[in-house]
Amino acid sequence: MKRKLKFNEDSNGHSLGGQVNTGAATNGMATHGGPVRKTRILIVEDEPAMVAGLRDNFEYEGYEVISAADGAEGLDRALSDNPDLVVLDVMMPRMSGLDVCKQLKAKRPSVPIIMLTARGQEIDKVVGLELGADDYVTKPFSIRELMARVKAVLRRVSPQAPAPDVYRFSDIEVNIRGNEVRRAGATIELSGKEFALLAYFVAHPAETLSRDRLLDAVWGYENYPNTRTVDTHIVHLRQKLEPNPEEPRFILTVHGSGYKFVG
Repeated sequence: MKRKLKFNEDSNGHSLGGQVNTGAATNGMATHGGPVRKTRILIVEDEPAMVAGLRDNFEYEGYEVISAADGAEGLDRALSDNPDLVVLDVMMPRMSGLDVCKQLKAKRPSVPIIMLTARGQEIDKVVGLELGADDYVTKPFSIRELMARVKAVLRRVSPQAPAPDVYRFSDIEVNIRGNEVRRAGATIELSGKEFALLAYFVAHPAETLSRDRLLDAVWGYENYPNTRTVDTHIVHLRQKLEPNPEEPRFILTVHGSGYKFVG
């Protein structure tokens, strides 16, 4: 049974972590033409409860997780175990997170790092970014925010195949560059978010996309709405694109996981 760990909440109700049912995402990465492996996350953190909670959530999302309990071990594992991303606490025994970041970026500049900083330690954020950290999260944080930042950083550093400028399915034409959708030559009016959601589906055909992933991609982690917002926009898209919105052919519901575009 998967362990569910709850962290204490701060005065604003933001929890440090906890199980988030986002649907297990596929986070595979190709390795030089070989078999696909999971994206590997290295957690460098000396609080066992924090490590356990982050491990549960990352593994639930489909990531492989390795960890280190002090800065020196974290640097060794980052250099030897080839993580795809490092979540690095600033306050660490034996070697500070800032020193780990500096040395790791000097030896492996392509490894992305997300720093975990204490509230009010603005200098840690500034110095961390100057040393090459790719992003930072301030404790206490919500697990959703951290997950969104991890996904955003991984997207920035991973090469992506460009989406087609024009995508056609059935009698519908989606012009990505022109920000226009037509059915049989007639324009279909979509809101900005509806078009962005459709464009993301078009860029990920036949892939099951969780609601949290869609929220991250279309709305962004800085302004997370409720996950019901995704469902509402899916309903609107189906009403405008599906021959029979009650029996969708193009935007399918994958129960317990999210949605899949099969246009």
